[in-house]
Amino acid sequence: MTHTKPKLIYFLFSVILLFTSCKNANKSIDFELQDGDLLFQDTGTDAIDNAIKSVTATAFAKNYSHVGIAMQTQGNWFVLEAIPEKGITKTPIQDFLNRNKNDQNKSRTTVARLDENYGQYIPKAIEYGLKRLGLPYDKVFLWDDTSYYCSELVYKMFSYQDLKNNPTPFKNQPMTFKDSTGKTATGWIDYYKQLNQPIPEGDIGTNPNLMAGSPHVTFIHDYSK
Repeated sequence: MTHTKPKLIYFLFSVILLFTSCKNANKSIDFELQDGDLLFQDTGTDAIDNAIKSVTATAFAKNYSHVGIAMQTQGNWFVLEAIPEKGITKTPIQDFLNRNKNDQNKSRTTVARLDENYGQYIPKAIEYGLKRLGLPYDKVFLWDDTSYYCSELVYKMFSYQDLKNNPTPFKNQPMTFKDSTGKTATGWIDYYKQLNQPIPEGDIGTNPNLMAGSPHVTFIHDYSK
């Protein structure tokens, strides 16, 4: 009987600790979108999506074929993106998330956030994109400023700025349209044949998977889970 009270106190203290731990754990997984967040998306399994993923997969990211950047206007969230149907557009966030869903009816979208060093550059990055609304989508994937593909737009939002002592947060590199066997992927051969354009093998470019592997971004939320 003399040990009952200490045991009861210990039990209550343990419950309080458990409750506090759970509460803090829930806080740690809370997610709120911020201006400049990168939304990476697996856009599906059609021929061109598979072609993109077959030649851009990395050890870090194997499935991303699209990327946009989050922005808020008057309390409403949008994604600045370049897409084939509309060129550069400001898409309502829910339309973006609903575009591609998995078998559990959840969006195939993952959110990454730039290092805090880049926060100061986000307003001008968004301004860059907004000034180019309506420009066409670059179907040929050329590194010019008359049209843009998705990752090119996001890359240039930052690369055009004076980033002071910070490096450009994303890399570009010579593009390849060859798969892991060293052969040009069939999907790309068919794609450029339809466009009546040569495949720009070796031209400078970027892609969503290359961006996803940047050491300057951290993945913070997965809408598919």
